Amino acid sequence: MTDAEGKTKRAGKSAVGIFFEEVSQSSLIVPVLAIFSGLLLGGVIIALSSENVYTMWAESPIQAIINGLKAAWESYVTLFAGAFGSPAKMIAAIQGGDGLEIRRAFNPVFESLVKSIPYMFAGLAVALGFRTGLFNIGVEGQIFMGGIFSVWVGYTFTGLPAIIHIPFAFLAGALGGALWGFIPGLLKAKTGGHEVINTIMMNYVAFRLTDWLLRVPMKSPASTNPISPAIEESAKLPRFFADPIRFHLGFFIALAVAALVYWFLFKTKWGFDLRTVGANPRAARYAGMNIVKSTIVAMSLSGALAGMAGANELLGVNHHLSQTFSPGYGFDSIALALLGKSHPVGVVLSALLFGTLRNGATKMQAAAGIPIDIISVMQALILAFIAAPAIIRTIYRLKEPKKAEPGVRVSGWGGS
Repeated sequence: MTDAEGKTKRAGKSAVGIFFEEVSQSSLIVPVLAIFSGLLLGGVIIALSSENVYTMWAESPIQAIINGLKAAWESYVTLFAGAFGSPAKMIAAIQGGDGLEIRRAFNPVFESLVKSIPYMFAGLAVALGFRTGLFNIGVEGQIFMGGIFSVWVGYTFTGLPAIIHIPFAFLAGALGGALWGFIPGLLKAKTGGHEVINTIMMNYVAFRLTDWLLRVPMKSPASTNPISPAIEESAKLPRFFADPIRFHLGFFIALAVAALVYWFLFKTKWGFDLRTVGANPRAARYAGMNIVKSTIVAMSLSGALAGMAGANELLGVNHHLSQTFSPGYGFDSIALALLGKSHPVGVVLSALLFGTLRNGATKMQAAAGIPIDIISVMQALILAFIAAPAIIRTIYRLKEPKKAEPGVRVSGWGGS
């Protein structure tokens, strides 16, 4: 098949089809086994950290092992019950016909979706950077800037109809994140300053700026805690169900943005230019592409996506700015983008996985007494296996792929 025929055939495929084609070329079984291995090792850690294992080890090693396996099993049962709910409770609630009980029974499923929304935006931010040869490690700071801009618009402008106020506040969040991405992008393009160092430093500036704003100019006079005033009702993202379900419009906005990112990267000349610059900046320069402009635009767009994650959390869930409204979405999104092969479809699927794990971990900690940090350990293990697929192939004795597995390419230190 010629290159032209291949491009024509590829152009007729859907985003999902192209994603699975790319993943199959790099072995779909590797990410699946990476997730399985992370969960398996997480269970081992749970078992080894159980007090029953230590107390029984001196008396009966076999019983200690049984206790460890039981602790791991119960923890995972609690984890998945917290993430998806109990089928028995769902059936009983439906049979009972009580609206509140039905919402409570199905709430874990919707809460997992709510937890996945900021991961979608943040994962898309990192993935877009990877696709353009940039490592945007400043997503967390850009999330905070998006939160600052969106919440300010949310409580400052009053009397606006929701159809105007919501997009206004959401786009303000995107603008805040874009600004925080534009600065390291400009430094990268004009001075060669590496985006990893610059975005890390911008993170700290965003964190400390948030602290100051919540102590002085943006502090709510109605609270002694360092929080901002609550946003107007007209700025809140609509929720589809009554309490306690918090599922809101942001989920569908995130899916639409993922589709838009796919269209931009793979269906437009601008996206092709950015991907070409990321894949081979020297060849792109010889082809007449503007490296400086592409770098700045890529970092700004990446920052805008991260800013949307912050806007989503404040307009859809928290409704006010606080110092801890993001539990590390920006840092988790690096693993998420790698797991999703830096493809919008993969990012959405990975975000659903991470959101499910994060939501289930809350109940696991409350019911089984297992620290929520275990989930962070699992994510770190999954990231390690994804970043080093040779480990998975060695453990499970998989054959090497015929083609070299595509990896994430970022420009060298101080390079173009």
